[in-house]
Amino acid sequence: MDHPHAETGALITGGAQGLGRAVAERLIAEGCRRLVLVDLDARKLAATVEELRANGAEVHALPLDMGDIPAVQGMVAEAVARIGPVTALVNGAANTARGSVLDTTPEQWDAIMNPNAKGAFFAMQGFARHCIAAGHPGAVVNILSIVVHGGLPVLAPYVASKAALLGLTKNVAAALLPHRIRVNGINVGWMDTPGEDARQKLSHGRADGWQAEAAASLPFCRMVRPEDVAWQVAFLLGPRSGVVTGSVMDFDQQVVGAYPDTDAH
Repeated sequence: MDHPHAETGALITGGAQGLGRAVAERLIAEGCRRLVLVDLDARKLAATVEELRANGAEVHALPLDMGDIPAVQGMVAEAVARIGPVTALVNGAANTARGSVLDTTPEQWDAIMNPNAKGAFFAMQGFARHCIAAGHPGAVVNILSIVVHGGLPVLAPYVASKAALLGLTKNVAAALLPHRIRVNGINVGWMDTPGEDARQKLSHGRADGWQAEAAASLPFCRMVRPEDVAWQVAFLLGPRSGVVTGSVMDFDQQVVGAYPDTDAH
């Protein structure tokens, strides 16, 4: 069990940077030697793949828009053509654009829902069909968000997309039990990633170094890091997590529903 992912063939969406890349690095450290990384940014994806190959793994780039559903429907077959059997899927790609109940347009809604929920669903469908046809078990981890519990007003369509994927995590897990395909999810808290840095600057006008101020306001004085979550993803994808399926974990430094003690004593 020193290399629990020695037999894993992994397909990771949103794999060019941030959490997707951290998951790929963790899987490689745990023995995985066959990976396909999917991302919208072809240039950044190619650079990441080249760097990961230096670790001795067979890593392939598959540039793809998760909002392009016909392309998503062919994604697993493309991965299998490159690395053989795919036994692990990570749905990590997401559009984090802002929008509230007062200003979101139908076009903005679709631009977020299509990759975050619809694309993730059809990725799971393709993966499940592959595993069943090939006759081997599989594991899926859906990257959700702590905002499924409500979120900020400016995250309305993003919240809806992740809440939809949370529901699908449980529904699909139950549906695939007879086929030994496990499906779990992680509600990730505020995470320090290149994508979040770009989003904070674009949508909120933050300057370089904003992370230090944000971290100071948090209980553990730091944001969630991609490598923190990557350990949990690798665990859920591998044999050490046993029969766990349909589980959704809050990976954050707040306890949802708990409030500060107002007792003066």
